[in-house]
Amino acid sequence: MLDREEVEKEAKSLLKESYTQKEKIKIPAQDMMTQDPDQRVLNMNEVALGYTPSQAILEANRCLQCKTKPCIEGCPVRIDIPAFIKKVAERDVEGAYDIISESSLLPSICGRVCPQESQCQKYCTVGKMFKDVDKSVGIGRLERYVADVMREQGNENLPKIEKSTGKKVGVVGSGPASISAAADLRKAGHEVFMFEALHKGGGVLVYGIPEFRLPKEIVAKELNKLEKMGVHIETNFLVGRTRKLQELLDVDGFDAIFIGTGAGLPKFLNIPGENSIGVFSANEYLTRSNLMYSYDKENSKTPQYVSKNVAVFGGGNVAMDSARTALRLGAENVTIVYRRSKEELPARREEVHHAIEEGVKFLFLHSPLEVCADEKQRVTGVKLITCELGEPDASGRRRPVEIKGTEKVFEFDTVIVAIGNNSNPLIKLTTPEIETNRRGNFVVNEDTMETSITGVYAGGDIVLGAATVIKAMGQGRKAAKAMNEFLKK
Repeated sequence: MLDREEVEKEAKSLLKESYTQKEKIKIPAQDMMTQDPDQRVLNMNEVALGYTPSQAILEANRCLQCKTKPCIEGCPVRIDIPAFIKKVAERDVEGAYDIISESSLLPSICGRVCPQESQCQKYCTVGKMFKDVDKSVGIGRLERYVADVMREQGNENLPKIEKSTGKKVGVVGSGPASISAAADLRKAGHEVFMFEALHKGGGVLVYGIPEFRLPKEIVAKELNKLEKMGVHIETNFLVGRTRKLQELLDVDGFDAIFIGTGAGLPKFLNIPGENSIGVFSANEYLTRSNLMYSYDKENSKTPQYVSKNVAVFGGGNVAMDSARTALRLGAENVTIVYRRSKEELPARREEVHHAIEEGVKFLFLHSPLEVCADEKQRVTGVKLITCELGEPDASGRRRPVEIKGTEKVFEFDTVIVAIGNNSNPLIKLTTPEIETNRRGNFVVNEDTMETSITGVYAGGDIVLGAATVIKAMGQGRKAAKAMNEFLKK
């Protein structure tokens, strides 16, 4: 395996002053270095190590600078992707950062966790020419590179804050939708208060995504940037309990409120034995590790369940995060149980690849029927049934159909349920006037993101259900734009 100096030297040898369009097509796609799989399962350090400078310049030169800019269509916050990549190719990292910052406050985060292969890179002309999205220009990796260089240099480039409007705005939650909304509202000159229920800000970025995929130091610095802009962040403040939504409006004098409380209510399968000892929702399992550092046994008092053979139900990014975390917490065998085939896995390709490298096993076309337990109610196994794929369902993926007579018990001592989340129900319970759909998601005006209560807006997972970081950010920005117009009136 090449070390960083060798990778930089190899990339540098391929650099030229300029390239023709035909030469750009021939530049090899640049892979990011990663920690060795055998080593990284023993630590919580970041797996992907980012581009070297010459790799970034080389990758940026693969961009054809299409006049139609199709990649922007796949970006929910509409970053001018060709423009920032052109700056990287010209070795102007600060210029690239300024272009990204016009649309996104979280480039170091989005560059790490966004599913670029199903968003911006899906529309990349280079990828389409090769008929392989993995050959698309590495937009997310370049975004990460730019943000990391700027952060390491201590160059924050805080946005300009307009003259005070005298308006007071509340932002409920501190995840990606709320961060984007708070930034845009503050830039417009409003006084912004952000309320976070937990003891640490960042929302799902902190409690949901593991350290090895998104270092918490990066999230903390992004929140610190908000504070430097003048946003007030109050933790341990649970809207619906500490203060009701209507009290913030009627008593505390807020002129408008944005709600970005996410989808934090875990779903379960409701199968026999699911209440046994050793069954966890992915939310709880990851929160214990990510937010409460249960993996740090010497310094953390958070208890962690000791496991040997772990089953993870689900096939998304949260399932991958749970499985890879279980390995790092000492499990000997971890198996992802997924009721469809590998082709239908909704998780990012990179996360699946990393999981396989680390030794996570996959049991495809199997669905859980029952969690088995001993006389002490501790998990001993899971009864699974084999499936086959039928006709496509509403998601466009082929529906799993159980095959009768194929039931079998597999030995496991721990089960992690990672099949998705429902929206946070607390605000609806304490504010019955707010309209929700049958899934508990807030119903909003799609153009403005305003809820059924005048002056109250919402975005992110509380509206979408569990979605991506960048889609949540896009809704936060859309809401902030409408809120600014509302506050002017």
